[in-house]
Amino acid sequence: MKKMKNIILIAATLLSTAVFAQKLGHINSNELLLAMPQRAAVESDIKKYAQDLESQLGMMTKEYQAKVQTYQSQEATMTDAIKQDKIKEITNLEERIGEFQQSAQKDLQTREESLLKPIIDKAKKAIEDVAKENSFTYIFDSGVGVLLYQKDSDNIMPLVKKKLGLL
Repeated sequence: MKKMKNIILIAATLLSTAVFAQKLGHINSNELLLAMPQRAAVESDIKKYAQDLESQLGMMTKEYQAKVQTYQSQEATMTDAIKQDKIKEITNLEERIGEFQQSAQKDLQTREESLLKPIIDKAKKAIEDVAKENSFTYIFDSGVGVLLYQKDSDNIMPLVKKKLGLL
């Protein structure tokens, strides 16, 4: 029994020593990404692409409004066959506009992800390098709101910025 208590005591001591020997750090990844100069170029590119898509959508919307207005103003003089044809034309244009909106939204998201990926990868690499160089056991991302207590951890933002040449 005494031997068992000693083993438990030794195990608890080793476990607590291992826990306290760990070096913890934290960084706000959102803040880091905003500080990276490549981010501005990506945002500019995405903004221009979004404006191009909005312009195309605007032209389609004007065409739709013109067709509806023409239909409404000439409806009284149209035959039933022409009315059906015009309604079908307007309905098809509505569907095309809806499809374009969905497609444009997906395209914009895909473009943003592909342009941000190299920046995110560069930041991740810098964080990993700093963690290894400074013997950190864990780095927490305080930017996503999962860290509730960080008094005993080090903010590695200055080290990562230095690594990226942002200081």
